[in-house]
Amino acid sequence: METARVIEHGQVVLPEFIRRIHNWNVGQELMIVNIGEGVFLTSKTLFKPTTLNEVAGCLKYTGTAKTLEDMKQSIAKGVRKTYAGRC
Repeated sequence: METARVIEHGQVVLPEFIRRIHNWNVGQELMIVNIGEGVFLTSKTLFKPTTLNEVAGCLKYTGTAKTLEDMKQSIAKGVRKTYAGRC
């Protein structure tokens, strides 16, 4: 177990092997979560949290709805095309 010391301005130096394992480099932003008995450090997310509706909203389809049978036929066609002549 490694130890660290709080230094000037509340800074804590993380052991080098911990930084290497998590690929944390100089300037890396970390999120600090208080978990009662201590804290949890994790990399700051690169993207803001989104909902499924926000993400799927960019996939608008304006044609007529496809049936399961339509989808099965399209998948089978793709498989036949991909593996044609390999058997």
